[in-house]
Amino acid sequence: MDKILLLKELYLEAFRNWTNIFLNKYFKVFSWFCFALLLITVYAFIFRVATGFAFD
Repeated sequence: MDKILLLKELYLEAFRNWTNIFLNKYFKVFSWFCFALLLITVYAFIFRVATGFAFD
């Protein structure tokens, strides 16, 4: 049982900061991706309105 607890503690200590850094970078990239998609959507809408597209 002591070996299992020791392995668990080693695992948690090894990946404690890695998870926070990974998630932080992941969410930053995801935020920029969503922002880019939003800009593309707004551009497409403005282009359609400017060219006289009929929204029926």
